[in-house]
Amino acid sequence: MENLKNNEEIKLFQEYLRIPSVHPNIDYEPCIKFLSRQAESLQLPYKIIHFDESLKTPIFIASWIGSNPELPSILVNSHMDVVPVFEDKWTHPPFAADIDAEGRIFARGAQDCKCVGMQYFAAIRSLKKSNIQIKRTLHVLFVPDEETSGEYGMYKFSRSKDFRDLNVGFALDEGSAADNDEFVAYYAERSIWQINFKFNGPAGHGSILMDNTSGEKLANFLNKIISFRSAETKRLKTNSDLKGGDVTSINLTMLKGGVLPNIIPNQLEACFDIRIAVDVDLKEFEQLLQKWCAEVGGDIEWEWIFRCDTAPPTKVDQTNPFWVAIQHTFNKMNLVLEAHVCMGGTDIQFLRELGVPSIGFSPMNNTPKLIHDHDENIKADIYLRGIEIYSQILKELLNL
Repeated sequence: MENLKNNEEIKLFQEYLRIPSVHPNIDYEPCIKFLSRQAESLQLPYKIIHFDESLKTPIFIASWIGSNPELPSILVNSHMDVVPVFEDKWTHPPFAADIDAEGRIFARGAQDCKCVGMQYFAAIRSLKKSNIQIKRTLHVLFVPDEETSGEYGMYKFSRSKDFRDLNVGFALDEGSAADNDEFVAYYAERSIWQINFKFNGPAGHGSILMDNTSGEKLANFLNKIISFRSAETKRLKTNSDLKGGDVTSINLTMLKGGVLPNIIPNQLEACFDIRIAVDVDLKEFEQLLQKWCAEVGGDIEWEWIFRCDTAPPTKVDQTNPFWVAIQHTFNKMNLVLEAHVCMGGTDIQFLRELGVPSIGFSPMNNTPKLIHDHDENIKADIYLRGIEIYSQILKELLNL
């Protein structure tokens, strides 16, 4: 255990985790200063980009220049921001990066996704020590705002001249933990629709059985949602070939309305988080939602909270030389890698929209999935093994 605590890569990881870059109102400056020191220690040129100084959402990018910089580059991305914590639910302070007797490092961001950002730098350090020569240029990107849609981070950056100047040919971003021996690579993401439905109806005294009330419409609409949701759940449970990202999920996330217990409200609101499978026709799915609204009585308003339609999936076959290189790495290391559709949403979606082949990957197997959960942690030996895996992946990709 003392060896782990004294490991220099572990110490750097802990230092990064101890920066509380937590929503809301994040001060990213400590992250930027820390990342600048890392780039300088590796002799990597870097730049800090501000699209709007008032937003205080800086983007950090360091570059390892290859011998053939005219070749399309490799981009590896991670985000600096982390989600809020409920400290009373944690067994260790969420920004202390404590290591317990089992070698687990506890901190918000340990899995999502400060781990991969530091593993990128650690892999570069390892490769440089081996005096490897690289053909392609590697760009290491750290963005803000991923946990709140990415609008002021990866979205703005990916649509900028700064991004176009990088000539990116392939990108890696975060993935998630796997609780078995296998590793998971994500080649696509489901469409994300977050819709607030406003159910309108007549108002009146709570003792009257009125027709087409907002509550009646909401209840009937929920019945349709639950029926659809149950069918998707059954498909997932009865077909072993399907994974969580292969079906459509719908979850009620917010309810709002009413003024007094004895007044029938003229409007009730219900917000749903919908993740639509990549093989579903989005136009047909929207028509299905419209049909349900009409069938429960109509006069229902839609308020789009967020909409991100799925980008074209990245090919995970022999036609994609970058995927072939990654698979070759895993074969050499006698590790198993599976290709899945991601259940959630990440910044990599913005790159796929631009036609950049991209894979989401975090080298965490035999690890419980604790992204956004209490007591988020990663074992130190899993973290160090991840550095080795990234080193081998980058060695292959940068010399294609």
